[in-house]
Amino acid sequence: MRPVGRLVADVLTSLREHAKIGMTTWDLDAHAAEMIAAAGARSVYLGYHPSFGAMPYPGVLCISVNDAALHGLPSDRVLADGDVVSVDFACELQGWVADSALTFQLGTASDEAQRLIATTSAALDAGIAAARPGGHMGDISAAIGRVGRQGGYGINADFGGHGVGRTMHEDPHVANLGRRRTGLKLRSGLVMAIEPWYMAGGDEYVIDDDGWTIRSADGSLAAHFEHTIALTPAGPVILTARD
Repeated sequence: MRPVGRLVADVLTSLREHAKIGMTTWDLDAHAAEMIAAAGARSVYLGYHPSFGAMPYPGVLCISVNDAALHGLPSDRVLADGDVVSVDFACELQGWVADSALTFQLGTASDEAQRLIATTSAALDAGIAAARPGGHMGDISAAIGRVGRQGGYGINADFGGHGVGRTMHEDPHVANLGRRRTGLKLRSGLVMAIEPWYMAGGDEYVIDDDGWTIRSADGSLAAHFEHTIALTPAGPVILTARD
């Protein structure tokens, strides 16, 4: 899975550098689509249609802006100064899938957004550090939840991380809230995507009429980070690490 992890990391790094005020989110989606095609890879988002989606997914990226936390559809929305942009990306290469996400702010930075972004990134680091063979899934969930609650952020465990390998969503579920020493016992060889997402306000979310876009119920900012990791006897290896 290292080659697909490297590709996913490279696409996200390129998108972060490519994103500019005045672009649309479709522009970012087109940039990612070009990189997928050049690598001989396949999007696992395009055409994806789970039961909750009102339509097959129309793009190769999930691009969620400001109060949108997850599954934002690419559109003609023009990115503005100060926008908080979360980009979630997965693809398949040589029969294997990797999944990763990051959040950044365009143009003028605000203290509120930067603290939310930094805390969510720190939660991903904490969750990965807790992913050790012999431990439990609850150790990861508790680590993510602890960082968010200490930061004063809203957390909802309905959507979280997941196993990943031959397909994008596999067992087990990786919740963003939990108790240590509970749940699935972690073993070497397990590969999963760990993905904390926080809201600057409360724990509740709403879903747009498109059946996809998840927003904070109170309109507060949201942030999202994710890495695909493999558990080894020596500890977790980040397959989607960005330079």
